[in-house]
Amino acid sequence: MSSTTTTLDSSSKIAPAYSSAAVLPLTNVLYERRGAIAYVTINRPKVLNALNTATWTDLRTAFEAARDDDAVRGVILTGAGEKAFVAGADISELAQASAIDAERSSRYGQQVLDLIENLGKPVIAAINGFALGGGCETAMACTIRIAVEHAKFGQPEVKLGLLPGGGGTQRLPRLVGKGRALQLILSGEIISVQEAWRIGLVNEVVAATDLIPRAEAILKMIGSNAPIAIKQSLEAVNKGMDTSQSEGFALEASYFGLCAGTEDKKEGTSAFLEKRAPQFLGR
Repeated sequence: MSSTTTTLDSSSKIAPAYSSAAVLPLTNVLYERRGAIAYVTINRPKVLNALNTATWTDLRTAFEAARDDDAVRGVILTGAGEKAFVAGADISELAQASAIDAERSSRYGQQVLDLIENLGKPVIAAINGFALGGGCETAMACTIRIAVEHAKFGQPEVKLGLLPGGGGTQRLPRLVGKGRALQLILSGEIISVQEAWRIGLVNEVVAATDLIPRAEAILKMIGSNAPIAIKQSLEAVNKGMDTSQSEGFALEASYFGLCAGTEDKKEGTSAFLEKRAPQFLGR
């Protein structure tokens, strides 16, 4: 993997590897590419990385950059500091929102999380603390969720007279089942990382010092495989979740056929038969 590092902030430009060389004025999110991994960090630790409109916009910009950079094979999303991944929405902003503003904000947040979920590359949520409300929703949009031992999860919007607006009512039942999802949404209960792991909301629980190294290890394992097969596997699962099983089978067969026509499939099968490591080119 290349050792190229690209940092996006209010004064830097995107390296030529990106599809655009425009200045990215990110103020609430840090973006750095090291080798084949993009690191996206929500950077508002003083307010526990709460999501406001500007942060949603920065997240969208960062993930569009990761999507369009062919050198990026996976993304690690985390929060700044040791207390929170994302503790929820910015309540000071939310308190002033009208009904129309709130619906518009909900749709925008949903679009950003849809971008993350359907990036075409694996995204690991490295959950370093509270993942509440929009933070839990953001984590659920990621491909894999790894959390530290003191992390906590919940959808407490009902305590504010609201309901989840960033896809929580849709992704949570798909991850943990309708009954468990409704219990969490209707009660607003905050659960421990151990309970989150038990119900399938979290893939792994690790020590804080192991959080980023473990995420990197998973992405490197995934990154050693054929890029087109990874992308098509993500699409097959994501799209298949919204169809019947029989429609999902047809979708799977279609992607299977597409992969069979790639140079990577020829390389992968040849390498297996020749007992050597494959050299995938994403073609």
